[in-house]
Amino acid sequence: MTDGRMLDVRPAGRHALLVELPDAERTGDLLAELLRRRAAGTLPPVEEIVPGARTVLLDGVRDPEEWARRLAEWDVPSRTEDDGGVVEIPVRYDGPDLADVAARWGIGPGEVAARHSSYTYRVAFCGFAPGFGYLTGLPEELHVPRRDTPRTRVPAGALALAGPYTAVYPRATPGGWQLIGTMPDPAPLWDLTREQPALLTPGTRVRFVPQGGAA
Repeated sequence: MTDGRMLDVRPAGRHALLVELPDAERTGDLLAELLRRRAAGTLPPVEEIVPGARTVLLDGVRDPEEWARRLAEWDVPSRTEDDGGVVEIPVRYDGPDLADVAARWGIGPGEVAARHSSYTYRVAFCGFAPGFGYLTGLPEELHVPRRDTPRTRVPAGALALAGPYTAVYPRATPGGWQLIGTMPDPAPLWDLTREQPALLTPGTRVRFVPQGGAA
């Protein structure tokens, strides 16, 4: 549970506040509470809520000082595991780094799909490229480092791991994450024809559904 004493609230310009938190878990708790209050119509006016790894930016705040006082009084509950719907993403576990990740996990390459897809993930924040969500939920013992040498091109749809995060590349870019699979059709990750182009937005829960093709 998060309370005001754990929130470091700082001004960020004339109409914004930056809230710094101890860790990603508490950042997620605060984001969930902000979104809950906004949906309920009890959140003071704010134009944008932008989460980071350990921060939440509140932009377009009319009275930053009043906002800061209110936040200091908040009692923020921990998120529940079944908070919100789940987006299912089909993937083939066929990435070029699958064997290396399996070795780090102490299992066979054919077991990675079952292990990785057994968890429910949550989008902590977005960045790097449009539609790119940083997903948390992988246990600490399964965290893997970035590659020593980044690739000059990671294909769209690549399922990747780095540190505590899982992600799917919505478009081809350079990258240094460990690639363990492929989303056959990454187009839904970023679709400008939708009112909300990004499929994965902060707070969204995600499950990966193996589609065969595991190495």
